[in-house]
Amino acid sequence: MLDPALLRPGRFDRRIIVDMPDIRGREGILKVHTRKIPLADDVDLSVTARGTPGMSGADLANMVNEAALLAARHNRDKVTMAEVEEAKDRIFLGPEKKSKLIKEESRRMTAYHEAGHAVVGSKLKYSDTLHKVTIIPRGRAGGVTFFLPEDDRDEVSKEWCLDTITLSLGGRVAEQLVLNRMGNGARADIAGLSKLVRKMITQWGMSEKLGPISFGEREEQIFLGREIHQRQDYSEQTAQEIDEEVQRIVSECYDRAKQILEEDMDALHAVASALLDRETLNREEMDLLLEGKELPPLKRKAAGDEEKADTVADKEPDTETRPDFPGKPQPFPRPDTP
Repeated sequence: MLDPALLRPGRFDRRIIVDMPDIRGREGILKVHTRKIPLADDVDLSVTARGTPGMSGADLANMVNEAALLAARHNRDKVTMAEVEEAKDRIFLGPEKKSKLIKEESRRMTAYHEAGHAVVGSKLKYSDTLHKVTIIPRGRAGGVTFFLPEDDRDEVSKEWCLDTITLSLGGRVAEQLVLNRMGNGARADIAGLSKLVRKMITQWGMSEKLGPISFGEREEQIFLGREIHQRQDYSEQTAQEIDEEVQRIVSECYDRAKQILEEDMDALHAVASALLDRETLNREEMDLLLEGKELPPLKRKAAGDEEKADTVADKEPDTETRPDFPGKPQPFPRPDTP
């Protein structure tokens, strides 16, 4: 952000980069902020730290405070993992839209869309680990499938990129296979995978056809309001080859996702049906469904025991946050999810 003339040798002896905390740092920050808050036995701060890459210390403190407020609204003596997950979802996507009216047809499409992501992602070797899938609308998202990285990712492999593109297409493929129609819920998925596949080809040299070459010179110096822009330093023929390579990779990943779902259609129907019934599935419930087992009965709330809707938090403005590739959790916001 500084004039390059200020950074000439001799003017500054050292430049220090203050980055966001890594996974261990986030876990330590969470322990500090939860030190005076009673936590239930099911709270696992290491899991929460994995699911919050890119968050600053202030973001984590805000999330802990939100979890404590939710526990108080639910008349609980301790903060449970459910409140921690709810607080994290609020930070990433916004509060639940409890008053939003959704047609059963749209709800069914969202369920199959998210089930497609979950089933495809669970069958891929190099993709991130499935954490949770929900069709509860939040902010601009009608549903979300969360995949958590095992660690803070500093580099990505070609295999991870291809698996991520494939699971991103799982929702669109499921819509077409089961419902024989396409909705606009895949727009965030398509935008994310398009950005990723172009990085693979033009920046990371992951195309066998075009080779290990970087296309497009980027000007990184930002001064006095100038934006980063990219200069095209390749021919029109090369640009056409780049477009053809993008289409080839996306088409192959689409066919791969389609094959996975066609071979395991029973799991797709089971997950979608469970989402329509429960709205949210965690990792353990997903494992049971993928193994062909039945879920334990869902405890229904008696009439009059329903919890009071949040009054202040539900009036927060709608927000949509989708961390960029790589090294971020991959929430896939749906009908407004890497």
